[in-house]
Amino acid sequence: MASGCGCGGGSGGGGCGSSAKTAPTVDIEPVGAVAFEPAQAEQAVADEAPQLIASSEQEWPIISVNGVSIAPQAMAQELQYHPAESREEAVYQAARALVIRELLQQRIAELGLALQVGAGENEEEAATRLLLEREVQVPQCDEATCLHYYESNRARFHSAPLLAVRHILLECAPDDAEARSLAHVQAELLLERLDQFPGSFAELALKYSACPSKEQGGSLGQISKGQTVPELERQLFTLPAGLASKPLESRYGWHVISIDQRIDGQPLPYEAVATAIRTQLQQGVWQKALVQYLQTLIGAADIRGIHLQGADSPLVQ
Repeated sequence: MASGCGCGGGSGGGGCGSSAKTAPTVDIEPVGAVAFEPAQAEQAVADEAPQLIASSEQEWPIISVNGVSIAPQAMAQELQYHPAESREEAVYQAARALVIRELLQQRIAELGLALQVGAGENEEEAATRLLLEREVQVPQCDEATCLHYYESNRARFHSAPLLAVRHILLECAPDDAEARSLAHVQAELLLERLDQFPGSFAELALKYSACPSKEQGGSLGQISKGQTVPELERQLFTLPAGLASKPLESRYGWHVISIDQRIDGQPLPYEAVATAIRTQLQQGVWQKALVQYLQTLIGAADIRGIHLQGADSPLVQ
């Protein structure tokens, strides 16, 4: 990115960040999802030993899974992956992850799965993947289901709006109240000047702007959502075409803005979003099936020292 101001200025246009167009996204809440993080592998640190959260075994619950104890040292190591508002909650989450890990390992051993380690996997990851591929049966989302979701949520499927933007950045530190006040006054004066002389934007940008876009008359090119800092984006996309009536503030300072062109998002046809819909729906189905499979393992196991929700029989429909 050519600019250090975060607003996307620089040669070549395209707005803040990358100018590459992104595929349409689908915002879908996972069906039946729960928080579940498998225990993460210990990372070797070359020049320092891993630190234990606690040194006394009495600080940790006594937990076993089908007669196999969960070591306090393992809980201490796992705790770092489960930030929470209280130590009690963090210990519970760490212990739950280790219980689930132990259940999966016991099931892998029971089935005697032959390992096929893939690229970037360790043996435990490969074994867990093979187990889930074998035992978690996920129904596929058919075309009718995807089309029904599209028809029920048409408002979600629009191309991103585009703005052709010019700006003059009056830079000041976010914590310098005096400089911010002075920059705001200067921005108001520039707006008055532009009201009188609309064709002077490029000249004023070259003279006053702290953004590299001043070399292109203040042009940021085409801006889409996600290409500038959030506090500026929220204001930009509410503006009509033309010179903004007041300066806009961001962490970088005050911006005098001109919207040269506004292209609102257009409805996307089903064919353009079908793959994204299917992927998201399938992910929701997978998450639900995984939760139900884990509940089945929990329901069939002798788990002591921690309460987890289980099921007496498979729940996957």
